[in-house]
Amino acid sequence: MSRAEQPSRRIVLAVAVAAAVTGGTGSARAAEPAASTEPGASGASGASGASAGSVVPGAADATAVTAAGASAAGGPRAAHPVDYRSWTTYPEWRSGAAKGVRPVAGDRPGVVLASPAGRTDYTDPHTGTTATWEYATWTGPVHRLAVPATEVIASWNARTPDGTWLQVEVQGTYSDGADTPWYVMGRWASGDQDIRRTSVDGQSDGRSSVWTDTLAIDDASTGLRLAAYRLRLTLYRRPGTKVTPTVWRLGAMGSDVPDRFTVPASTPGLAQELTVPRYSQEIHKGQYPQYDNGGEAWCSPTSSQMIVEYWGGRLTPAQLAWVDPSFADPQVCHAARYTYDHQYQGCGNWPFNAAYAATFKDLQGVVTRLGSLTDLETLIAAGIPAITSQSFLKTELTGAGYGTSGHLMTVIGFTAEGDVIANDPASPSDEAVRRVYRRAEFETIWLRTKRHNAAGTVVSGSGGVCYLYFPARPTPRQRKALAAVGVR
Repeated sequence: MSRAEQPSRRIVLAVAVAAAVTGGTGSARAAEPAASTEPGASGASGASGASAGSVVPGAADATAVTAAGASAAGGPRAAHPVDYRSWTTYPEWRSGAAKGVRPVAGDRPGVVLASPAGRTDYTDPHTGTTATWEYATWTGPVHRLAVPATEVIASWNARTPDGTWLQVEVQGTYSDGADTPWYVMGRWASGDQDIRRTSVDGQSDGRSSVWTDTLAIDDASTGLRLAAYRLRLTLYRRPGTKVTPTVWRLGAMGSDVPDRFTVPASTPGLAQELTVPRYSQEIHKGQYPQYDNGGEAWCSPTSSQMIVEYWGGRLTPAQLAWVDPSFADPQVCHAARYTYDHQYQGCGNWPFNAAYAATFKDLQGVVTRLGSLTDLETLIAAGIPAITSQSFLKTELTGAGYGTSGHLMTVIGFTAEGDVIANDPASPSDEAVRRVYRRAEFETIWLRTKRHNAAGTVVSGSGGVCYLYFPARPTPRQRKALAAVGVR
């Protein structure tokens, strides 16, 4: 159902957890071909029932959420040890240090490559091809975290026409005042004709390390934290051309979620279901094995495609022409190809999935953490479904019928009893994708940071990681809901 955990961040985070235990709808269409398994836990995924309430299917300033926030019913919610910050407005883009990039205003502000700062040769490690590229950089101001963090995850929204790509880096400042190196958080293009999109392994200074898409403190039990960070964006294009990437959103989520095997169940506050397309990853078994052994591991892109299409995102026949016409749901194959991380060798790189969603016109995507199912109720009430990351034994989620070291599924609503309605891509058919899972069980497997696997070993949990995809111009109600969960 989901692929085995990779020896990148997954194993190391599991070891770190063990050490801590013992030691201490607008219309959207893909702008260009772009695109699972997930790195933090790993990959799996079909049209849902009628809404029990009004559905509002479908920008951003910075925000830090530490405690306050509205629930679906308007009441308080529990403390939320997460700080998500993004750069999206024209003044924010102007606040960075630009070397060859130019902020652009308009309906959707961003940055573009204007006058190259220089040239560089890049040898693609996955093709062996060396090419020369012009480049320019944007370096954001230092963001002091409201919540000193054990982990930081960057995400971005961009368009990269043929002949362009981008790199995102982060430099952290430790709580003792020292700085980390500049860590590469991703080399990305929406297509795969110029470079192979990739994470970068082997990055560490002995105090923190990058595990696929996550910068993590190596030993959180020491009390060391990341107190601040800044982001650097490098835009690349072929020399002598005027084509440019455009980046609309760049952000990062810092968090210090406490170690926990269980979480208290939240009180139900909403009965509503959104009508989200249903796609199964399982019907794609054996298809395109070059992308993580085929569909059985495609939970992340399958979930992404469901929500992209909920917001009206459609792929053209030309974009799907490469897919074998005998395959059902060719858009799922497309999503797998265009979220695939060639270093991780899987389709579950969290930021790559958010970036894929944002290649569809008028959509944006972020990676963050939420604090409870109350947060998801807030989003569902505003018509915003979410993709959640969880890992569990077969006995821990009644009705799933499987266990997984990591899996993505789409939360589309809640029953009158408060149970979770999910489009679970790890289903035998599109028709079987809609599931209802017990509230307390689901909340625990999603929000916990550690768990026991089948061998009894302590391994990591996602700690509430989710992808949120929403319109580039949210309605006031959607904007309020997003702000309530820390996304502006």
